[in-house]
Amino acid sequence: MKIRVTGLGPGRGACLTPQALEAIQESEVIVGYTRYVELIRHLCQGKEIVTTGMTREVERCRLALKAALAGKNVAFVCSGDPGVYGMAGVMLEVAEGSSEVDIEVIPGVTAACSSAAILGAPLTHDFAVISLSDRLTPWETIVKRLVLAAEADLVICLYNPRSNTRADHLDRAIERLLTVLPKDRLCGFVNNAGREGESSEICALADLSAKKIDMFTTIIIGNSLTKVINDRMVTPRGYRGL
Repeated sequence: MKIRVTGLGPGRGACLTPQALEAIQESEVIVGYTRYVELIRHLCQGKEIVTTGMTREVERCRLALKAALAGKNVAFVCSGDPGVYGMAGVMLEVAEGSSEVDIEVIPGVTAACSSAAILGAPLTHDFAVISLSDRLTPWETIVKRLVLAAEADLVICLYNPRSNTRADHLDRAIERLLTVLPKDRLCGFVNNAGREGESSEICALADLSAKKIDMFTTIIIGNSLTKVINDRMVTPRGYRGL
């Protein structure tokens, strides 16, 4: 009885790790959010598929556990890395009383890494990853983390920057960041990293609000040393003499 909590990366086949592909191929049941399962539908022939909609994370974990307790090998898939705003922690919590089920976490390429590669090398030094979704974290806590990361001169990677129900969160976040950072602080953003419709742009922090940004956008705000080299966003690691 095994559940492999499997990170799919951004969704493009080239970014699916061999370990994740093996987990999918060896499973009898695929469990996941409907949108993410569709990304690997071509790999699921002959397998039982169990999906739910958004915000039903705990239910998906219980369904995966139920299948495993019935003696089936399960691939519980999620986008990016399952340990970065993913399902690994929730799955381990739900299965706390079922030690007979072996749970393995299969890492994937998280949006911070895939987006950074598209922009250049903006995460080469210390960075913080912060989600602007307040569905599970109070907004006041999110703002505190943003401000402290900015004061510490960390590169900041933003997940879930804007949605239909949180249309003003990015604007509010930028307003607070501008109390610490200069208006011309270098930023980059990537829409649909590794998926159809991928696009990217480098701009100033003060101009970020006006850009086309949604839930499928990853934003990277540079530190005081981040610069543009040949149209690529680069944060120096700190080697002397370069």
